[in-house]
Amino acid sequence: MTTELPYDFIAIGLGPFNLGLACLAEPLGSRSLFLDRKAEFSWHPGMLLDGTTLQNPFLADLVSMADPTSRFSYLNYCKQQGRLYNYYIRENWYLSRQEFDRYCKWAAAQLDNLRYQHEVQEVWYDASLPGYVLAGVRGDTGEGFQYSCRKLVIGIGGVPHIPACCSPGDARQAVHTSAYLGSKKALQRCRSITVIGSGQSGAEVFQDLLEQAPQHGYQLNWVTRAPRFFQMENAKLTLELITPDYGRYFYGLGDGVKQQILDDQRSIYNGINQSLIERIYQTLDERQQQGLAGVRLLPNLALQQCRRDAAGGQWQLEFQHAQTGARYGHATDGLVFATGYRYQLPSFIEGIRQRIRWDAQGRYAPSPNWAVDHQDSEIYVQNVGLHSHGLTNPDLGLACWRNGRLLNELTGRDAYPCEARTTYQDFQPPADCGFVALGQGSASA
Repeated sequence: MTTELPYDFIAIGLGPFNLGLACLAEPLGSRSLFLDRKAEFSWHPGMLLDGTTLQNPFLADLVSMADPTSRFSYLNYCKQQGRLYNYYIRENWYLSRQEFDRYCKWAAAQLDNLRYQHEVQEVWYDASLPGYVLAGVRGDTGEGFQYSCRKLVIGIGGVPHIPACCSPGDARQAVHTSAYLGSKKALQRCRSITVIGSGQSGAEVFQDLLEQAPQHGYQLNWVTRAPRFFQMENAKLTLELITPDYGRYFYGLGDGVKQQILDDQRSIYNGINQSLIERIYQTLDERQQQGLAGVRLLPNLALQQCRRDAAGGQWQLEFQHAQTGARYGHATDGLVFATGYRYQLPSFIEGIRQRIRWDAQGRYAPSPNWAVDHQDSEIYVQNVGLHSHGLTNPDLGLACWRNGRLLNELTGRDAYPCEARTTYQDFQPPADCGFVALGQGSASA
């Protein structure tokens, strides 16, 4: 089907970022549509483990940091569920993953412009609109669909990343944390399990397997190429790096400097929260006192080779120690990759590739307001600008600010203005601070 009039904008993909965009767009009266190939809203269903929490406070919901009065806020969700006092008394600053997923499903159920089981397969520009045409297939009926719009928002999430040293055939058999819950029972029938990767997801899977190791009797290893299992850095002044002010500063830096900074900031966006590290240490201590052997934590080991032995069914791994250079072989029955996600360009991009601006590495080259078309006014992207916008790109706490800026671009209405200043520190000396610029350094080029 084709709509008679083009939508003001269509968003492709329905994760928390685009769902928040839909919630904030709802009271503005714009004609918008949100398409997703899933059958319903779901947020990392393979990692909805008991006792796991978000790394952002509850105020980092879908709307509150842009509009605390929104009916889509988490506090209103609690009120509508009849549990506002329960939440108040519980004094829980951080939501569980399961609670956040339930909250998002509640918000999604109140919107009438979400279309599930709509897989976009083609997009092209139509100068007669002027605008874009999206075509695809409905997963529930097999029927085709076609919509047109003035502007696009691409919010396709990353795909699970398996290290390149695994062959394609072996990679298909590997367990990624994104599918952990569905693979858990099979893993726990193994004699040995190795978890590779030491971010928050890897820590959650390791803790879950560690707690239940006595019942199943498997040997458990946790391996990372990082020099240590590090805690997420969350000091107050450090957290000012996840603010609009810092995002604007970071955007203006040179590409080489940006990459150096991101490498240095891994403990902020790729660390483990303190409560989980403490739970892991406590469980390790309890298991030691109970006499449970067979648990190893190994930093500094970078995976070099990975293959599955078809005859024996074991994984044959080879690692190199990052500090000594020594190489080690390891065989394990169960293997879990906690190696994150990578962005993969959707195939429908080919139809509009020439209208998009790319950087030297073949990535989107977003404007400060996340437009990637040559006019900076038609095609916008969500959650694919770590290289350009830094920590402000993937953080849930900045999603409302970004969506407010996007809606200003999409509708021409600044309905959600941000505070004039969001930090106490200046990331570059302002003109009136008494620090006089003596020249342009190479680091800012």
